[in-house]
Amino acid sequence: QVQLVESGGGLVQAGGSLRLSCLASGRTFSNSAMAWFRQAPGKEREFVAAINWSGLSTGYADSVRGRFTISRDNAKNTVYLQMNNLKPEDTAVYYCAASGRHFQPINIMIYDYDYWGQGTQVTVSS
Repeated sequence: QVQLVESGGGLVQAGGSLRLSCLASGRTFSNSAMAWFRQAPGKEREFVAAINWSGLSTGYADSVRGRFTISRDNAKNTVYLQMNNLKPEDTAVYYCAASGRHFQPINIMIYDYDYWGQGTQVTVSS
């Protein structure tokens, strides 16, 4: 059974940092693109960042570019999201996602990802 488990969320003041982790189990995703999405209360789920299978290609939403960094450790089947200079508008549930296909470029659409975690809450206070 494939599982994606996020961790690292919490409450932080504006300007602070958090590092999210997503551990995959049940299969290897070392050949698959992975991504982070987020969903704030009353809003649709939105793309945050994505990384291709090798880690050499990344993409970011305009709202987080320059503040967030996505990375992966294929040996650990884990993807990370380093979030710096957090703002109150970053408050959301953050979801890890993985593609079921191999060697695909990064994508920003929800339907491009086949596996999802349960999410981890990030709250940024002003």
